[in-house]
Amino acid sequence: MSKLKSVGKMYELSQNHERSVPAIHTEQLSLRYGKKLAFAEVTLPIHAGCITALVGPSGCGKTSFLSCLNRLTDLIPHAVIAGRIRLDSWDILDDKINAIALRRRVGTIFQKPNPFPFSIWKNLAFPLREHGIKNREQIDEMIETTLQDVGLWNEIKDRLNTSALALSGGQQQRLCIARALVLQPDVLLFDEPCSALDPISSGVVEDLIASLQKRYTVVIVTHNLAQARRIADYTALFWAQEGVGRLIEYGTVEQFFEVPQDEITAAYVNGIRG
Repeated sequence: MSKLKSVGKMYELSQNHERSVPAIHTEQLSLRYGKKLAFAEVTLPIHAGCITALVGPSGCGKTSFLSCLNRLTDLIPHAVIAGRIRLDSWDILDDKINAIALRRRVGTIFQKPNPFPFSIWKNLAFPLREHGIKNREQIDEMIETTLQDVGLWNEIKDRLNTSALALSGGQQQRLCIARALVLQPDVLLFDEPCSALDPISSGVVEDLIASLQKRYTVVIVTHNLAQARRIADYTALFWAQEGVGRLIEYGTVEQFFEVPQDEITAAYVNGIRG
C-alpha cells in the first residue's frame, strides 16, 4: 500500500466565499456494523476547495466511509466508529459536536433523487426554517439564488408551488443539490449522484458538481472512472481485502491514473480488475 502524501495547505480562500473552505482529515478511521467490519484504518486527507473521488468495486466501504463524515452512521443501529475525523477545528466524532449543526456544514446528496413530497419552494424553505430562518423575504432570496446556482431557476421559476415530484429525474437531483446548498454548507458529499440518471441528465449534474470546485470541499463516490478523471483533483481507491474495505492508494488524479503506485490500482484503472 502506498504512503499517503502530505495534506499540504489545509485551507485556501475561495474566490466566491468570504470564509475559508475547510479540509477534512481522517486518521485510522474504521467502521463496524455489529460484528461486521465495513472498512478499517483509513487515513485520508481531503483537501480544501477540491474534489476528491472515492472509487473501487461495490462492497469495499466507500459509501460507509462517506456516511462517517457527517455522522449519518449515528442513525444506523449497532454502527461503531473508531479513529478520528477532523473538520478544521472540529473533532467530528466528539460527543459535544451537535450532529444537526454538523450536517448543516456537511451536506449529503444521495444516489437516487429524494425530494420531499411537497412543492419545489417548500423543499428549499423547509431546511431553512428548521435551522431558524423564518423571514419570508430572506427565504425567497436564498431560494432564488440557490436555484440559479444549480441552473434550475429559469426552468422552474414559474412553478415553484407545484410538486417537486413532477420534475424530471435530473431536475430532481439538481433540486436535492440545491436543498443542500441553500444551508450554505462547507462540505458536500455525493454518493453516486449520477448513477440513477440518463446520460444527458448525468452530464448536466456532473458539470454542476465540477462547477462547485474551489467554493466547496467535495467528496464524491463514483463507479465511473472516466467521471472521476474528468472532475476530481484527488482520487482514492478502496478495495475489499478479506471482506474488509481498505484504502489502497490515494493521490492526485494525474498520478492515480497515469502512474499508479499499487498493482491493484494499475489493474483497476486499466480494466483488468474490479
